Amino acid sequence: MNTKVAGFSKLSKADKIKWLVTNYFNNESQAEETLKMYWHSDQKLQQLHDEFSENTISNYYLPFSIAPNFLINGLLHTIPMTIEESSVVAAASKAAKFWLDRGGFKAEVISMTKVGQVHFMFKGATEKLQQFFKQHKDALITAAKDITQNMEKRGGGITDIQLVDKTDDIPNYYQLHCTFGTADAMGANFINSCLERFASHILEVANTYTHFSEAEKEIEIVMSILSNYVPDCLVRAYVSCPIEQLPTTDQLSAQQYAEKFVRAVQIATIEPYRAVTHNKGIMNGIDAVVLATGNDFRAIEAGAHAYAAREGQYKSLTTATIENDLFTFSIEIPLALGTVGGLTSLHPLVKLALQVLGKPNAKKLMEITAVAGLAQNFAAINSLITTGIQQGHMKMHLMNIMNQLEANTEEKKQLIEFFKSNTVTHSHVVNELERLRN
Repeated sequence: MNTKVAGFSKLSKADKIKWLVTNYFNNESQAEETLKMYWHSDQKLQQLHDEFSENTISNYYLPFSIAPNFLINGLLHTIPMTIEESSVVAAASKAAKFWLDRGGFKAEVISMTKVGQVHFMFKGATEKLQQFFKQHKDALITAAKDITQNMEKRGGGITDIQLVDKTDDIPNYYQLHCTFGTADAMGANFINSCLERFASHILEVANTYTHFSEAEKEIEIVMSILSNYVPDCLVRAYVSCPIEQLPTTDQLSAQQYAEKFVRAVQIATIEPYRAVTHNKGIMNGIDAVVLATGNDFRAIEAGAHAYAAREGQYKSLTTATIENDLFTFSIEIPLALGTVGGLTSLHPLVKLALQVLGKPNAKKLMEITAVAGLAQNFAAINSLITTGIQQGHMKMHLMNIMNQLEANTEEKKQLIEFFKSNTVTHSHVVNELERLRN
């Protein structure tokens, strides 16, 4: 049943659990046991996890996996991936192995500019506001000096502030469009702190600006917030090889494989229904690395999909071409990532993941993450144009089905052997397990 509760956040962890299991579960002891099953035995570590969020009552585990053999810009990498979906890590690893003998992946960061905006309302002549901004732009940057000085020492800081007139869209609406460099930090807190300082400074100086009327001095700050759309925080990754080095099948020559692969990407470029699934596959690889390294996968997802629609239609984030008998497959994607701050210095597995990657800076992590997305997309398209997506996916999904059916160790062994040469479906696994048990 649904029960209203007052002051829930002030309850102890034990009382939160008691309220939850009492009101939502018939078997209270089993529900409580399940929640406590995932607690860390190390109380200090459990407290750390409790303090990552609010109203914490347990931990939610995801697999922490490793994908080896990624040759990126001439250096070999093993990539940590946190994801629950079957076949993602296997597919990425398979793609890495394939390209290992063909020159590996190349990656480069194109730019690392991040964006934040102060949204405000001004009831007056645009020309007067423009003159006000021109006179006070430098003062805005100075006003945030206590916030930016440490970031500037690390090579970041405020790069520009522009006044944008949006009154054609909403009457009286303007914004300060601000760009930042945040070095190896993702920089959300830094950017938001700067923006809020800009907003308070605008109100302060507008109140004494003699060229404003009393009505014009009443500037309304609507909000000050960073943007997760970062089209100028871009990374590009690609693979390339002679067509003759591409896979062949009984039905496809290397040339036919290349042409079919390019057509598959072209379809994702002009057909939004396909593009969404195509890009979701890319994000399988990217999100897994983002999660493993303690970054914000929701922000990365939002920015990537916005970038895919930047020309007015949602399109593929990857491109495939054939030129002079050379096959090239590439991705260009915005990735605002950090290797300092947030969970990077707190979560033990995040620290381990970054160590596996060689303690990269933000630029290097952008390159590695883009490569993971490209590898995942290559593996997916390879399956789609040859065997079909289900053959490999369902064989990886076999373990989940066997666990759902509570197969024992010997049954699993026999089922795995049986489905090496048979198609995996849920009903087929059920029938074969019943046959074994009978």
